[in-house]
Amino acid sequence: MAFTLKNWSLEKVGVVGSGQIGPDIALFFTKVLAPFGVPVVVVDVSQDALNAGKAKLEKKVAKGVETGAFKADEAQRMTGNITWTTDYSAFKGCRLVVEAATENPGIKQKIVAALEAVVEPDCIIASNSSHLEPEVIFEKAKAPEHGLVVHYFFPAERNIIVEVVPGKATHDVVTDWVMDFYEQIGKAPILVGSRYGYAIDPVFEGLFLAAALQVESGAGSVKQVDEIARKALGLGIGPFTAMNLTGGNPITAVGLDHYTAKIHKWFRTPASLKAKVEKKEPWETAGKGEKIEYTEEQFRKIADAMTGAYFGLVGEIVDSGISNVGDMNMAVSTALVVKPPFEWMNEIGTGNALKLVEQYAASNPGFPVPKCIKERAGKPFEIPMVFRRDVNGVAVIKIRRPAVLNALNLEVFRQLRAHCEAVEGDAGIKGAVITGFGTKAFVSGADIDMLAALKTAAEGEANSRQFHVTLDYIEDMRKPVICAYNGLALGGGNELAMACHARIARKGLKLLAGQPEVNLGIIPGAGGTQRLPRWIGFDRALQMMRTAKPIDGKTGLELGLIVEEVEGDPVPRAVELVNEYAGGKRELKRIAREALTGLPGKAPDLDIGHLSKRIDQILCDTVINGCKLPLRDGLKLESKAFGECVETEDMHIGMETFLKEGARAKAAFKHK
Repeated sequence: MAFTLKNWSLEKVGVVGSGQIGPDIALFFTKVLAPFGVPVVVVDVSQDALNAGKAKLEKKVAKGVETGAFKADEAQRMTGNITWTTDYSAFKGCRLVVEAATENPGIKQKIVAALEAVVEPDCIIASNSSHLEPEVIFEKAKAPEHGLVVHYFFPAERNIIVEVVPGKATHDVVTDWVMDFYEQIGKAPILVGSRYGYAIDPVFEGLFLAAALQVESGAGSVKQVDEIARKALGLGIGPFTAMNLTGGNPITAVGLDHYTAKIHKWFRTPASLKAKVEKKEPWETAGKGEKIEYTEEQFRKIADAMTGAYFGLVGEIVDSGISNVGDMNMAVSTALVVKPPFEWMNEIGTGNALKLVEQYAASNPGFPVPKCIKERAGKPFEIPMVFRRDVNGVAVIKIRRPAVLNALNLEVFRQLRAHCEAVEGDAGIKGAVITGFGTKAFVSGADIDMLAALKTAAEGEANSRQFHVTLDYIEDMRKPVICAYNGLALGGGNELAMACHARIARKGLKLLAGQPEVNLGIIPGAGGTQRLPRWIGFDRALQMMRTAKPIDGKTGLELGLIVEEVEGDPVPRAVELVNEYAGGKRELKRIAREALTGLPGKAPDLDIGHLSKRIDQILCDTVINGCKLPLRDGLKLESKAFGECVETEDMHIGMETFLKEGARAKAAFKHK
């Protein structure tokens, strides 16, 4: 068996190194590739390291079984899929090997040479370096065009961010394949230009340096600065705690000194870190449940300094050209568990953000004030969440918000509309494919925080109509627009899909589409009440919406919601379909816009369990009365009814339950 992507098949993958991160990379590979029958080989020169790595991995898998993340048979398949050995010849047959050895250029170069002596000439060799430029690692390689850096983040098996860093010699086809590969197996890769430290570690280590300097200046103790930085920046854990958890003191000390010459002079290894490395000591951070005391003045001073440093660090990365606003906003916040930097600057005002950076730079010689922040002072950053790339005369439009499974908000709709308008006006483009990032979700729904903020019927109606503006535009486009369900589509995600002219899906989706709004105490407000009956039939559509029960891919095909199921990534086939529709080789059946006939006067009796009877009444009236009208008139009725939901008690109960207890909790509706 094999994992195949773009005519490139993996029959075996390899990992070099069984130390800090190698076993975690192997765990991720076996989790996603074992179902394809692709074995994983881990090689280390030390048998003790192999034994420790194997034990570490098996402990994590056992924990996964205990928590329900894995079934027992899955766990057995995962652990049995890995070979642990000191023999490099075990890499024969690998077409992808990730090197995760010590951060030493000489050692890495020797490993590359040893690999090239064993693997096929076209094998991709990726280095999980945290700092070294790919040109250094592959300096002596026979085939540097097949080498690049793929930088994982802690913990490697769960953190979705990876930096993909090609060198000057790396072939574009290799880089493109690696980017697609990691997206298809559940990561969120970002493409980063080659520079020492890449894009995210200078932020991680820079924040640590800023925290250490606060301690050294007397602004607070290690515990105080750690806690204040955590609260101020929205960090999952403070910078000193992060150093302890990742064992990062030695490598950070080396990295900071190199940054001095390779980035700017503010970077350096602080005296306190040098002392910890010399003594091999961890930082004295707060114990579990320990409350850290500090004054309000302390908090403000340290918080402002850390915030100014944070904004300046991410701004410098953008100025350098190795990354961009969209990637940094998404990747830094996800990899480091910190507030999204450019969104945060927009929230507080870019002028205020600039002042914080200038204030920090004034008291920290060598710290630059980024040009990108200076230029945006007084106006918000444009943060792309919807991306376009053209393939064979077709615009592939992708929604990328992996942290929230591509959930929709008004800004996503605005960007989506802008891309669609550009497609419609581009004479060289035949049509569009709309898809989502990754493999879990096309779009998981509308942003719940946005919906929960609605307070009045007028606000609800206006919100619904804003959605309709974009979706009606897509539906009206002269050029064919195909939805490629790369994963599940719920709520607003499925409503977006139904505004497209046709839909295809990745084969085997156990959860394809659903309209679960009644669980939240609302009705579909982005076209679902009117489009779903027109695509799959009135009776089944009404049942889906009233019960909130989703359908799988096979059922979607039977009902006519999708026209095809596709093995693997559905986008290439969607591109083909757009060309077929545009070229007249295949008939495009658009949605029926006239009123539906033969509808009942009222909805049939149905046991809806705990769900709100008040919302069910609004839903049934909207579907029945709306479908008796032409489509666009029915959509206006839907918006009005959506607004009516906002002023019900059950809507607020549903939203609060979701936000506090999660999606699986059953709201205690009062039916009013």
